Amino acid sequence: MKQIRLLVFCLFALCSMAVMAQEADDTGYIVKVGQMAPDFTVKLTDGKTVKLSELRGKVVMLQFTASWCGVCRKEMPFIEKDIWQKHKSNPNFALIGIDRDEPLDKVIAFGKSTGITYPLGLDPGADIFAKYALRKAGITRNVLIDKEGRIVFLTRLYNPEEFASLVKKIDEMLK
Repeated sequence: MKQIRLLVFCLFALCSMAVMAQEADDTGYIVKVGQMAPDFTVKLTDGKTVKLSELRGKVVMLQFTASWCGVCRKEMPFIEKDIWQKHKSNPNFALIGIDRDEPLDKVIAFGKSTGITYPLGLDPGADIFAKYALRKAGITRNVLIDKEGRIVFLTRLYNPEEFASLVKKIDEMLK
């Protein structure tokens, strides 16, 4: 009887792992377009905190990033120029860069070195990131959220055509 229980337990565990693995898409996202964005609270480099759900009513872009990510460094000036500078004064828009698992001093230096002026938040342990993608999955990633809190666009890595589509989507949502 113990062997049968052990076998059932092992099968259940394997099935559970398979289901969890299936939740991620081929880019490592565990969220999908159309879903409500998982809520979180993030501490920004200026000491302020932001709770995602308190941004309802705004179009929100999350950029998952880190100083060690070369692709992030390549993409960030485009986010600054083509999205942030265009929409930073719009009260219906919010952009937060979420730095994956780095200390405050490093995140501040990273922002300065890339020349970006949009807010950067701290994600110790990549706990916020893990609400959106597999914890071990790579960055850079952008998540666009509509005014109701639903995910409307997901990107992975920096692709100029995909980035242009993201910019266009933000522009349309803010008209």
